[in-house]
Amino acid sequence: MKINELLNKLDIMIPDARCELNYNKDYELLIATVLSAQCTDARVNKVTKVLFSKYNINDLATANQLDIEKIIYSCGNYKKKSSYIISIAKSLINDFNGKVPNDREYLESLPGVGRKTTNVVLSNIYDVPAIAVDTHVNRVSKRLNLAKNSDTVLDVEKKLMKKIPKEKWSRVHHQLVLFGRYICKSQNPECDKCLLKENCAYYKKYIKNK
Repeated sequence: MKINELLNKLDIMIPDARCELNYNKDYELLIATVLSAQCTDARVNKVTKVLFSKYNINDLATANQLDIEKIIYSCGNYKKKSSYIISIAKSLINDFNGKVPNDREYLESLPGVGRKTTNVVLSNIYDVPAIAVDTHVNRVSKRLNLAKNSDTVLDVEKKLMKKIPKEKWSRVHHQLVLFGRYICKSQNPECDKCLLKENCAYYKKYIKNK
């Protein structure tokens, strides 16, 4: 399938492509994205609703870690994540007066912040063209033969960046996330709703001839 055809079909299936993490401030998105590791956006939104109503960035920098742990417990890995949150808040205050900078190298140096999180933040806050490869984007890309099953997430990102026009990176990233979350699920994908199934390795192997 040509990339334009794929993008057109994504536009039909996922017309409203956006980040589903709730946030009002730049640091809130950064922290929410850190919390989303191995956790659903829906769960993170429930947790951050409480967290950000009780703490601003200055409060987070001086917070008692046990208090943060209690709030974010349901997100998993809560001990590490609570430590990350406090350290991130301290760093942002000390280095950028509490603002999240448009600086990839700096963001990736923060605890709990990797390339995927940085891509999400820069794309949504600063409109930097980026493709964040989470579990959904990784799975969908391989099912649609946009990448090999053996590829790392960085390999997948590089291949998508090569195939997709740069000005569409951020939109397509959100589309692939939502497509993987609601249609091309890990278990029991809804192939009957998919306009891309004829190009899908999973569909051809497990669904088509059964």
